[in-house]
Amino acid sequence: MNRPTVSSTPVLRTTLLWSAAATAGLAVIGALVGWAVGGVDGLWSALVAVVLAAVFLGFTGASILIANRWYGDPLYVPIFFGLVMGAWLLKFVLFIVVLLSLRDQPWLNGPVFFVALVASVLVSLAIDVVVMLKMRIPHVSDVTLPTAEEVAEGAADRPARDDTARED
Repeated sequence: MNRPTVSSTPVLRTTLLWSAAATAGLAVIGALVGWAVGGVDGLWSALVAVVLAAVFLGFTGASILIANRWYGDPLYVPIFFGLVMGAWLLKFVLFIVVLLSLRDQPWLNGPVFFVALVASVLVSLAIDVVVMLKMRIPHVSDVTLPTAEEVAEGAADRPARDDTARED
């Protein structure tokens, strides 16, 4: 069965691709700066923060792309919101668990980890903004308007109005 696509799919794919490229760049920069500031512990702290941010920020876009596969299905709306909200809940719980497990690690350089995590989130948000501003999506998308023939057929099926027979 050939289902229609959602207009947000190219936007999300572009965002995920740009985010992957930015993650690679941030990993290199974070590793170099982390190593310069905190040695090997700083290097690993920066890499873990960048990868953590990339994985958890990619959860949302990936969950929407997966949910969009059911577009056109009568159950699309509950499937969409179930998948997206489930991914958000999973992401939130996993993020807390990961942070709690990393909290007492002797190799973790806290300031390097924090700066790398915040930098990764800010870069991801900037990518989201740039992609949204650059993409060309019509204001009314994913809607099929009736053709002239369908409108004419619908008008032929309705009885004509008689405006001359008014009761006063």
